[in-house]
Amino acid sequence: MMLKTEHPVVSVDWLHKNLNAENLIILDATIPKVGANKEVKEEKQQIKNAVFFDLKHVFLDVNGTYPNTIPSKEHFEKEVQRLGINSDSCIVVYDDLGVYSSPRVWWLFKVFGFTNIAVLNGGLPTWKEAGYNTKAPINKEVNKGDFKASFEGGLVKLTEQVLEASNNKELILDARSKGRFFAAEPEPRKDLRGGHIPNSKSLPHGELQSDRKMKSVEELQQLFSKVNPNKEQMIFSCGSGITACVLALGAEVVGYKNYSVYDGSWTEWASRLELPIEK
Repeated sequence: MMLKTEHPVVSVDWLHKNLNAENLIILDATIPKVGANKEVKEEKQQIKNAVFFDLKHVFLDVNGTYPNTIPSKEHFEKEVQRLGINSDSCIVVYDDLGVYSSPRVWWLFKVFGFTNIAVLNGGLPTWKEAGYNTKAPINKEVNKGDFKASFEGGLVKLTEQVLEASNNKELILDARSKGRFFAAEPEPRKDLRGGHIPNSKSLPHGELQSDRKMKSVEELQQLFSKVNPNKEQMIFSCGSGITACVLALGAEVVGYKNYSVYDGSWTEWASRLELPIEK
């Protein structure tokens, strides 16, 4: 039977039950957490048959001015095919921190026209807590996939579009911490201006989560109803486009379709000195 995800988030029990599905692809999208202690090292473990999805060196614009900006359609398609992913694959993506960088991969696939993908709720920590096995990573040969990409531009916002939205007081939600939003704590990227996009609102990505997992549908509905009572179009921003995708995932879980992610996010906005900021 060909596996299909019915929801943008799946449980570790669901994944364990479907581990042997013939079209299942498991992606490990782990990246270091911004500001984390890089000295702490543990032996890397993965879910069985997981393939590493390299957000920091492969699945981005390698010549981009700012970190993590999206790759071209051609580049994305070629590199996804190299991972053995087909048009009829069912993808589950996770990371080692719970739900941190995995939503970025989910969003990227949506941007490039693929929807049979879900984020593993709680990631590797919850998988381990459930008593499910892990293995040391292995490099294995895979057959080239037949994945085809198509660009869904409505999910992406560029700086000039975000500036217009800011001037029009449209709803821009910032996933960084409140300390960074109000410039009460320094940006992790050296010499970057602190503050936020004028007229944007703070919605730290951690507020959508509990114990490293996404909150329930009901809790997320309450949260979005509070910040967006009129169900307006939403633009999500963060430091460099990673945790903004946690907000996008939360919005998708509760049924919103009218959202996009600011690709350059605060790193681009604060680097361009002609752009206004608030603190």
